[in-house]
Amino acid sequence: MLLKDKQVAIVGGGPGGLTLAKLLQLKGVDVTLYERDADQNARVQGSPLDLHEHSGMAALREAGLLEAFKQNFLPGADRKLITDAQAQVYFSDHDKPEENFGHQHFRPEIDRGTLRKILLDSLKPRTVVWDSHFTGMDKQGEGWSLHFKYKASVYADLVIAADGANSKIRPYITDIKPFYSGITMLEGNVRNAVESAPQVSKLIKGGKIMAFGKGKDLLLGQKGNGDLGFYASIKVPEDWSVTNGLNYKDNEQVLTWFKEFYNDWSSIWYELFQNAETPFIPRPINCMPLDQTWQALPNATMIGDAAHVMPPFAGEGANMAMLDALELSRALTDDTCKHLQEAIAAFEEQMRARAAVAARESLANGELMHADNALADMLAMFGGH
Repeated sequence: MLLKDKQVAIVGGGPGGLTLAKLLQLKGVDVTLYERDADQNARVQGSPLDLHEHSGMAALREAGLLEAFKQNFLPGADRKLITDAQAQVYFSDHDKPEENFGHQHFRPEIDRGTLRKILLDSLKPRTVVWDSHFTGMDKQGEGWSLHFKYKASVYADLVIAADGANSKIRPYITDIKPFYSGITMLEGNVRNAVESAPQVSKLIKGGKIMAFGKGKDLLLGQKGNGDLGFYASIKVPEDWSVTNGLNYKDNEQVLTWFKEFYNDWSSIWYELFQNAETPFIPRPINCMPLDQTWQALPNATMIGDAAHVMPPFAGEGANMAMLDALELSRALTDDTCKHLQEAIAAFEEQMRARAAVAARESLANGELMHADNALADMLAMFGGH
């Protein structure tokens, strides 16, 4: 096996990194995962993930975690409403079956924190080294010496970056950088939504809402713990988040912005901004070039957003990362290739082609969702499904 007697380091403990660690351990690989969080409970997890049949779900099946997923997913959380700015419902799929595992269009949702726990619990003890803030690495022999803030350096024969869109390992592999998609999402979270946002909570019915106005959207999703995550999604200049003058810790100021910027929207949405936790988080949406390429290394590669960050408008981010983990684990352990560099090159070529298709779809969906006639276009899209 290509990885016999080799030490593998994965940097980043998101869905992609954890899935890869599990799949490699099933093949007998010596793998350690380094995560900057202090522990598994340190970070507030974002909106639920919807997993797709041939990517995220396929990876969980190969990892032997399908039953654990079924016991912990959120029935009905994938159901959606499409509304206009006045909260009038134009599309609902709330009458579809709750469970349809194996169907290509069934996209069951799970809280990020719950998925993380399933994956963590499946790993061997001490696989994850918490509080490991990666700062850089240097070549050492045929591998790398990895450096961390306040911790001793460690050696690895193979380093795999799973450290997200702002990857610190990516520059060791390629100097290609992402471009701004033209869209920024202002993220908020409402705790105990039934009490804190009763009107919206009654409308969303435990699922999700996509509300479309002229070039401006609100995207909402219910979380398993009763919270409600939401995004005001808009087309603005790249520097908008730092030049708009908003104090993201001030609910009233952000609400005033919403009233002015979304000036023809119903007051039903106001309770989101009035009762959201602060600070709100602006998220400029970036994408890697669709034609990116680089020369494969024999001792380093990357998966997920580190390799191909893309907009979220096709729901492919985590799914692509988990599929990357599945395909990379196979490439590194099936002995089709004679050398690590050959296996990595084959994986990266396939990954880039696949990710480019998903990114192109995500970019196109983003344009549709932020057009003046977004409501009609999105109704046509989902009506076709």
